[in-house]
Amino acid sequence: MQNKIWLKAYAYTTLIMFIAALVFSIKLHAEVNSENKNMKEMPLPFDPEQSMKYLKEICDIGTRISGSEGIIKQRILIKKHFEALGAKVIEQEFKAIQKSTGRPTPMVNMIITWHPTARERVILCSHFDTRPFADQETDPKKRKGTFISANDGASGVALLMEMGRHMKNLNCNIGVDFVFFDGEEFVFDPDDEYFFGSKHFAREARKNTQAIKYRSAVLLDMVAGKDAKFPIEQNSWWKAGPIVREVWSTANQLKIESFKLNEFSRVAVEDDHTALNNGGIPAIDIIDFDYKHWHKLSDTPEQCSGETMAGVAKVLGSWIQRQH
Repeated sequence: MQNKIWLKAYAYTTLIMFIAALVFSIKLHAEVNSENKNMKEMPLPFDPEQSMKYLKEICDIGTRISGSEGIIKQRILIKKHFEALGAKVIEQEFKAIQKSTGRPTPMVNMIITWHPTARERVILCSHFDTRPFADQETDPKKRKGTFISANDGASGVALLMEMGRHMKNLNCNIGVDFVFFDGEEFVFDPDDEYFFGSKHFAREARKNTQAIKYRSAVLLDMVAGKDAKFPIEQNSWWKAGPIVREVWSTANQLKIESFKLNEFSRVAVEDDHTALNNGGIPAIDIIDFDYKHWHKLSDTPEQCSGETMAGVAKVLGSWIQRQH
């Protein structure tokens, strides 16, 4: 028994030391990279107030459940916005059958393409649907309330809508796709399937590798919370560590304090980046998984901050310009 206790203690200590070593390697990478800033890099002129206007406009639609009138309205809004900015907008239609419903539901991923002729590309992505009900509410009556999902759903879209206004002025050496996944939140029971949109996108991308090579992807999930913190998400580190080092090093250099260089997430998060990694696209997740309004009716624009979105966007703006 004593030997078992000793072995557990040894294993725990070894794990902590290993994680500490990983964190140190990231810090060292950040210090080295701080001397190598691309002089042609343009700071992203992100407008926090405008991003909040977009977020509120999305939330004013109401619920945006896959296959619903609400998500159709949101697609129209997104398409009109990005086409006015000169981007190419592709709607990737498919159908999904959820276990608990047994019925096919029409879904649509939206792909916003910048520099469409470039074969080598990176992805900035987010889901844009909402959960059918607020499953984290303990009061069953509240679960039936209108769940607008401001941070968990609208924030990634709003951030990229504002970022899109400046994409043509950034010094990008590769193609960039903004991708909005449908069907991430289309879950009614615990045993239901997740990530319909990102799974479909990854399958389609595998069929088209001669025309498009996706080098990496950054997923945005709950990126607008007030006082948000973005530790390194565990699965991102294990599955796409080099991208984590690049992004968090960039945040360290830009002094974006919401990115926590010395911390890992409390849990290994399963999210749309899981489907992308499994499909052969190296992907990481920028996520505030400690957001206290997650899947609750209180996830409203009042809990969100344009400044938080601006910090994330500035990191992404610099990161994509450093891709060669």
